[in-house]
Amino acid sequence: MHSHLVLASASEIRARLLRDAGLAVEICPARIDEAAVRASLADERASPRDLADLLSELKARKISERMPEALVLGADQVLELDGKVFAKPASQQDAVAQLTALGGRTHRLLSALVVCQAGQPLWRHVGEVRLTMHPLPEAEIAAHVAAHWQSIRHAVGCYRLEDHGARFFSAIEGDYFTVLGLPLIEFLTWLRARGEFA
Repeated sequence: MHSHLVLASASEIRARLLRDAGLAVEICPARIDEAAVRASLADERASPRDLADLLSELKARKISERMPEALVLGADQVLELDGKVFAKPASQQDAVAQLTALGGRTHRLLSALVVCQAGQPLWRHVGEVRLTMHPLPEAEIAAHVAAHWQSIRHAVGCYRLEDHGARFFSAIEGDYFTVLGLPLIEFLTWLRARGEFA
């Protein structure tokens, strides 16, 4: 039994992780108004975990309603520091501000994955990782943002642990795949329980 898998995300890293795990996956990004959802949940004082989960579900549901036979994966990642939720940087100045705030501190990354079929959630998981950064000098932050803006502008936190951002960290507690934005091991375990690899 091999279900039709659809990733409701434009994330190249998520697609690569799934394909590297041997899964055939179609890419069909969902367009939702993330800013409105974030604002609404902030007004309700929802937790960062709930935000990651809801954004993932909305993406999966949207594509699943158009492709009801498929298993549609909606994914999202939220960074939280002392109760404040960070979004992807809007500018290089915003990226500098984010890295400045994170330097020398421990933050949380919450990576959610929701699987829908025929518009209904079948499975969900939110992975959590705690990451501690070295104190970062202003000059190092500025040089990093200037050199890597095109790749970090799509990354909440403005680092990419999988390459040049690794040097910023002194400790990481949690799963590497979750840092990259996909709780892959938990998802593969669920697929195995469904008989997808038989």
